[in-house]
Amino acid sequence: MIYRHLLFNLCPPLRLANSRYFTKWFQSSSEYTSISEGLKKIYDSKLLPLEERYLFHDFHGPKLNAPDFEAKPIVLLMGQYSTGKTTFIRFLLERDFPGMSIGPEPTTDKFIVLMKGEREGVIPGNALVVDSSRQFNQLSKFGNPFLKRFQCSLVPSPVLSGMTLIDTPGILSGEKQRVDRGYDFSGVLEWFAGRVDRIILLFDAHKLDISDEFKRSLKALHGHEDKIRILLNKADKINHQQLMRVYGALMWSLGKVFTTPEVSRVYVGSFWDNPLENDLNRKLFDDEKEDLFRDLRSLPEYAELRKLNDLSKRARLAKVHAYIIGALAKEMPRIFGKDAKKKELINNLPKTYEQLQWSLKIAPGDFPDLRFMQEQLELHDFAKFEMLDEELIKTVDDMLATDITRIMSLMPVQEEKFASSDTVSGGAFENVDDRESPFGFGRNEGVLAGHGELEWIVAKSKPKYDELFNTLEQVGGKLTRSAAKEELLKSKLPNSVLSRIWHLADVDRDGLLDADEFALAMHLVKVKIDGHDIPSELPEHLVPPSKRRSQRKASFA
Repeated sequence: MIYRHLLFNLCPPLRLANSRYFTKWFQSSSEYTSISEGLKKIYDSKLLPLEERYLFHDFHGPKLNAPDFEAKPIVLLMGQYSTGKTTFIRFLLERDFPGMSIGPEPTTDKFIVLMKGEREGVIPGNALVVDSSRQFNQLSKFGNPFLKRFQCSLVPSPVLSGMTLIDTPGILSGEKQRVDRGYDFSGVLEWFAGRVDRIILLFDAHKLDISDEFKRSLKALHGHEDKIRILLNKADKINHQQLMRVYGALMWSLGKVFTTPEVSRVYVGSFWDNPLENDLNRKLFDDEKEDLFRDLRSLPEYAELRKLNDLSKRARLAKVHAYIIGALAKEMPRIFGKDAKKKELINNLPKTYEQLQWSLKIAPGDFPDLRFMQEQLELHDFAKFEMLDEELIKTVDDMLATDITRIMSLMPVQEEKFASSDTVSGGAFENVDDRESPFGFGRNEGVLAGHGELEWIVAKSKPKYDELFNTLEQVGGKLTRSAAKEELLKSKLPNSVLSRIWHLADVDRDGLLDADEFALAMHLVKVKIDGHDIPSELPEHLVPPSKRRSQRKASFA
């Protein structure tokens, strides 16, 4: 449903009444066999010419290649040293990997890309950037000092069948952050941020600190705040009162770095496989871990949508960039006074932004950062700038309005594909779907409590419920509807929830509740009050023993 909603609202051509146009569009919708193929084709044929004409790659990043469209979801881990980045990866994989180094000092001094391999191995940075089958060719621009600190570790882990993980060097603090790394660290982070699906920032709850280098690194993530998730790690080292204070301090510190009004999702816990030092918040940690794992497992399902969204954002930026370059080229003299005019145009760039914004009805957020653009323009020869080509703009507009529509029509098929099979499994993710042991996520909690037990879970509290049942008005050994309603309303739960509980508890569907059904209803009320969800269908282990035989007969009938 979400894809159909997006398709209807983002794609005006679908609402055109012209049946001939719609027929033509529908017939061509089968042109692309996959979303990745479609995105690659329209980028090469329609967006790339505009980028090349107006030097987009010199200002905003290199061109996209085939691996950029075909890559698995990528998760980038960032954090200061000793916050648990490498340990977290080991926790996910449940195994060591080549290049792994764990310790309280800055141990990871490389960007390590973890990818699936038939056997363990290491691909050095210089070899990795010349491999055309991978998406890292453009990292060669950061030079040999960076490539010496860049490698790919191949690991035969099922987790890496569905995603790629990137471990980063620990961000320094104190005097150590004054040491020059020898390459553009923030630039590398910015390059990765534009291509990954999720950015996980790790903080040490026991040693919360945001250094100046970390602040600079976070600024490199500007424009990608929607990809960021925050892990407040090692939270078992502090008690619940200290945890509350640390959480507040973290939010206050991040509020000064991130300028967006939205708050990134924060996961609190201890993300490794060692015993908890303080298990007072064990339930909280388990719930947070489950939410995090479900978020990571959803990445393959939404990876294609992310690529489509990123290409649309890139197209809008390329259009605005073309308008800016075209406006500057129009003002440049042919022969004399070029240098003076260049300085004048750069200084007056805010006015150019304002004129384009009002004349073309462009949203302010679609313009590149003003100071960044002025710095980049200083480095370029305005004589190479070309006048605006309306045909190229029209081609990109057509791409956004028509081609993106055709590609989005493939989204429901993609949704069914991922609904039928999970693509991230193995390692720590096995615990998400563990239905056999009592230690899986959510096992023995809520409506799942009592699953696999010989005794009916409600029987433990049934004497108390029977005593209450006997005090209420009955007809033929069953509660009247009014008496049951009056008692259930005492829970103060909404009528919609109580209605669902009633239908689940009324196993024999006679519209009344006997003693067993009333006990079941009260059990479900307690489950909801304790903060758990009520299912749409009653789990088999919650069916009263007295009703199980009749229910089996009804199901066979």
